[in-house]
Amino acid sequence: MVVAVIGILMAVSMPFFISFFRTSALRAGAEEMATVLSQARQMAIKDNTSICVTNNGTTVQYRISTCAGAVWTGPGTDAAGVIRLANNITVSPDTTTVVFTYIGLANPAAVFTVTSPQDGRTLSVNVAASGRISVGP
Repeated sequence: MVVAVIGILMAVSMPFFISFFRTSALRAGAEEMATVLSQARQMAIKDNTSICVTNNGTTVQYRISTCAGAVWTGPGTDAAGVIRLANNITVSPDTTTVVFTYIGLANPAAVFTVTSPQDGRTLSVNVAASGRISVGP
């Protein structure tokens, strides 16, 4: 009898757990994109230069000074300076670039849409002209 009750409870709660895991993966992907953008902003301030963040949908690169400048390589990148986003998330629009200035301002302000590959749900990563980065629906 106890085993039957446990089995019923597991069957009823399984959709909740699947939804929870998918939502968590999407949120983690959006937070990762926000972290990548924040790191670029902090680098621009620290190095007293501009950092351009380029995105191709699944990877991100930092470029020094301008969007045509040298690719930055360091912790979290491969040899080509590519940062791969986890959880197979995609970020759109994939042609948007944001340049952080030496005082932390963003030009232009942008909205990146992070999409979950499992169910197509999305979250937005907003970059304000002031450089503030936030995650929201």
